[in-house]
Amino acid sequence: MFMTHRPSQRELEECVEQSRHLPLSYDQVGIAKESPAGFSVDEARAVVGKGKPAFERARIGLSEWRHFELGWVELFPRGAAIEPGTVVVVLVHHLGFWSMNGCRVVYGIGDMQAEVSFGFAYGTLTNHAELGEELFEVLREPESEEVVYRIRAVSKPRAALARIGYPITRVFQERFRRDSIIALRRALVVGG
Repeated sequence: MFMTHRPSQRELEECVEQSRHLPLSYDQVGIAKESPAGFSVDEARAVVGKGKPAFERARIGLSEWRHFELGWVELFPRGAAIEPGTVVVVLVHHLGFWSMNGCRVVYGIGDMQAEVSFGFAYGTLTNHAELGEELFEVLREPESEEVVYRIRAVSKPRAALARIGYPITRVFQERFRRDSIIALRRALVVGG
């Protein structure tokens, strides 16, 4: 849903409530692990820290959606659970307007006691401008002890504006991945 003004708290709450009853906008949960035909597949990986304490802070940061603290992208409700079935709205401010995009957490990777890999994926709902799934994961490399943040997205435009402005959409998707890495690094420093 695109708007010319920043949505109010009430509008965001209504969007979350309406989104709870919507289906995913794609058929197969788990497509972020694949490279399906007709979808753009994007992956970004970056070292965000080193050692077990950094991995623990990265795990907490991911579970608190700190990788969404970008300024131009917000998550509603803040602090939502990352359990499968949780519905959130991703609020994006771009090109002078706002969009509200419904998503549902579809699966997790590891748990809060995980030692090597932790994360989750969400899928787009039918009120999202895009169609697809995005995976967010932190990994602790066993030999180097480097903590790597990985984002993998499988998507294609769904809304008319997203299709018409697809080259611009791709720029914002790349910007999101870059800024999300910066945000998670910042969370590790603040958390440390």
